Amino acid sequence: MYEFIFLIGRIIVGVYYVFNGFNHLGNLKMLTQYAAMKGVPSAKFFVVVTGLLLLYGGLSILLGFTPLLGIIALLIFLIPTTFTMHNFWAIQDQQMKMVEMVNFMKNWALIGSLLMFLAIPTPWVFSL
Repeated sequence: MYEFIFLIGRIIVGVYYVFNGFNHLGNLKMLTQYAAMKGVPSAKFFVVVTGLLLLYGGLSILLGFTPLLGIIALLIFLIPTTFTMHNFWAIQDQQMKMVEMVNFMKNWALIGSLLMFLAIPTPWVFSL
C-alpha cells in the first residue's frame, strides 16, 4: 500500500519538475529576459541549463532512474535560483516583494522535499 502512495507522490513531483523544465525551454525568450533583468550573466545559457536540470531531475524522480543524480541536479538548480531570482529582501515594491517571498518559500519547501527523498533507500519500488 505505501509503495503505491510513494509512487503517486513520485509521479506528482516528477511531473511538476518535468513541466517546469519544458516551460523553461518553451519560454526561453521570456525567461531569458527575466533572468537578465535579475542580473544573471549569460542569461540564455543558464535558462537552457536550468531547464535541462529540471527535465533530468524530474524524469529521474518520475522513473526512479538514478534518483541520487536527479536530486543533485534539482538541488543545483534550486539553491542558487532561490537566492538569485527570488531575493524578496531586495525588492521595494510590496506586491512584488510578496510574490518573490512566496516563490522563495516554495523553493525552500521543494529543497526540503528533495532532502527527504535522499533518506529513502534506493532502488525505489517501481523504478527503472
